[in-house]
Amino acid sequence: MSWVLVMALSLSVFSLFIFLFTKFIGYMKTEQNLQIESFKDSLIDKDNPVGLHGDELEKLKEQQAEAQRHLKEVISRIPVIQKDGRFQIDAEAIRKQKEAANGSGVTGTAAEGNG
Repeated sequence: MSWVLVMALSLSVFSLFIFLFTKFIGYMKTEQNLQIESFKDSLIDKDNPVGLHGDELEKLKEQQAEAQRHLKEVISRIPVIQKDGRFQIDAEAIRKQKEAANGSGVTGTAAEGNG
């Protein structure tokens, strides 16, 4: 019978602790003008992993889209051939492009990016 009294006493102390804790949290929220996020808001979004807000996220998406377009454009300029089931850089086509660039009045160092 004594364990029932201990259990009742411990549940009442626990309930009192929870009540005081919620009052304290409410007081601190109003005192410090805090806003507590819900757990759902703190989950990582696959489209927004760093938690940016509206305009910042849109700017970042635009920058990434522009970078992707630029990367596709640069990659499309590289001549490739398929050899043994793998794509490889076509050294012959690159050499011809350099010769054509040198023949059109561009110096060798400027065409290679050294000048």
